[in-house]
Amino acid sequence: MKRPILIHPDPRLKKVCAPVPDLSDDLRRLADDMLETMYDAPGIGLAAPQVGVTRRLIVLDCVKEEGEEPRPLVMFNPEVVASSDETNTYEEGCLSIPDQYAEVTRPKVVDVRWIDRDGNPQAETFDGLWATCVQHEIDHLNGKLFIDYLGAMRRQMITRRMQKLKREQARA
Repeated sequence: MKRPILIHPDPRLKKVCAPVPDLSDDLRRLADDMLETMYDAPGIGLAAPQVGVTRRLIVLDCVKEEGEEPRPLVMFNPEVVASSDETNTYEEGCLSIPDQYAEVTRPKVVDVRWIDRDGNPQAETFDGLWATCVQHEIDHLNGKLFIDYLGAMRRQMITRRMQKLKREQARA
């Protein structure tokens, strides 16, 4: 089931999310809903707070090539356990901040640990776009948005645009 995506500014997007103590069918259903919502948007990542749930859960799939097999990942309690000194700069966007993009510099390679949808511990090294995406989504779990990496003026300008968008949507 597709879920509505919260638009910045929303206080739920700035909350630090609680860890998932154990997996339930409700949480697995939430993960499936989030994947459906992400693909429909379309996006390459989505964090639980973006659909109003303050739990440590993200989904991502950075496969963008036509004809390439999708690779949906569901991560409960993801954490970066190591990151490279080398950095990458990507133009990032966010489903909670539609049509706004900015360059953000992050570690190029990260090692991430998480629990999969079956409750199994997982670990993987991510590089390039996957590394950027997983860091962006984990930031959401800590109440941080990509615009928090920008200067105050640019951040305020984007926030004002989002407030205007929300007013327009409320009238529609």
